[in-house]
Amino acid sequence: MTVESVLLFILGVVVFIVGLLVSIGLHELGHLSFAKLFNVKVTQYSLGFGKPLWSFRRGETEYGIRPILLGGYISMVGMLKPRASGREITNTGFYSAFVQDARQASAEQIAESGGEDARAFYRLTPWKRIIVMVAGPAMNLVIGIVLFGVLLVGFGAPTTTFTSSVDCVLPTSQSTACSSSDPVSPAKQAGIRAGDVVRSVDGRPDPTIAELSAVFQRSAGKPVRVVVERDGAEKTLRITPTTATRDVYDANGTLVKNADGSTKTQRVGVVGVSIGQSLVRQSPAAVLPATGAQIGASAHLIIDLPQRLVAVWNAAFGSQARSQDSPVSVVGVGRAIGEVSSMSGVPVVDKAYTILGLLASLNIGLFVLNMVPLLPLDGGHIAGALWEAVKRRSFTLLGKADPGPIDLAKTMPLTMVVVVLLGGMSALLIYADIVRPVNLFG
Repeated sequence: MTVESVLLFILGVVVFIVGLLVSIGLHELGHLSFAKLFNVKVTQYSLGFGKPLWSFRRGETEYGIRPILLGGYISMVGMLKPRASGREITNTGFYSAFVQDARQASAEQIAESGGEDARAFYRLTPWKRIIVMVAGPAMNLVIGIVLFGVLLVGFGAPTTTFTSSVDCVLPTSQSTACSSSDPVSPAKQAGIRAGDVVRSVDGRPDPTIAELSAVFQRSAGKPVRVVVERDGAEKTLRITPTTATRDVYDANGTLVKNADGSTKTQRVGVVGVSIGQSLVRQSPAAVLPATGAQIGASAHLIIDLPQRLVAVWNAAFGSQARSQDSPVSVVGVGRAIGEVSSMSGVPVVDKAYTILGLLASLNIGLFVLNMVPLLPLDGGHIAGALWEAVKRRSFTLLGKADPGPIDLAKTMPLTMVVVVLLGGMSALLIYADIVRPVNLFG
């Protein structure tokens, strides 16, 4: 790499770190704002983990930045229902001891912060606790929506287009120029023009370059209905690919040879047009569907996470290559953004588009992950508050006494298992991103 490439790589990583800090900061700000609105005592607001690199105190809250940028947190007093004062512990089993330690820690936190139990988080009504916990992931969702809006409305969406057409269809791969005996190309006959945006082919909306090419190749002699957008209006064209002889290439782009050493050929349908991709600006109405599609993709990744992590393990500690849709850590995302920034010959607009796309996907991923209903994730607290609301309502309808706040301390053993699993997953992905990174652009 040249000095310029190294500097651009570093600049890209710095851009990513700033973007990550903003994403984490706004996530935690969402929690903080509603916690303070509902008068919960918040003692810490932190970006990252570890010992503070820089901090200051305003009112009762300490604000700081810490070196391990794998997330952030706010420390709200009384996240768990504490052990009742003076209550003796009669069960000394491992599970019970774990639960009681969590309750005791909550009680000590409340005592150390001035004994303001009335301002403890667990004292909030269920709907207020839900709002506090949803506010964090909701900020990531808003960031994702805004970034997708900038991408789609400001830059555009990658769209299949016809980039150029020719006057005739050359009969073989070795032919270089049209002759008077060569037939007029189907593209010219159908009226295709350079710059036409392909909206559908044979009823399939927004086809990729590979899908469009495949339809033409298998449709020799058969009319193909193609809808294009030209000058803001849609036009329906009917193209009948003609048959031509073309060389056969394998998956690596190498010419396939026959047994006698000659080049292998095949008869395919061709239309005499070049197909490419360009950014076509979308209306604001396209933003939410695109965000929804990314949410679905992120959810699908999480559902398939165990299987995908096995593949990551095999790649990190074996010879298996990592797929382009492999999960990555923040190290992997940072590395990808650095590589994009340092690419030579790539327009700045394309670099900005890719970087914003990665940051948008990261925020949507954070939103989906945090909504998983397991502690210590935000979704775990949301699920607990919903269960409490249902339980209290049921007791009221049955004429029973209010059972009070739910005791989430009972879930602490499972919570620790989730923490260990998340920590192990993060360590594996970070290691894999260092020794065998994903090749996003190959």
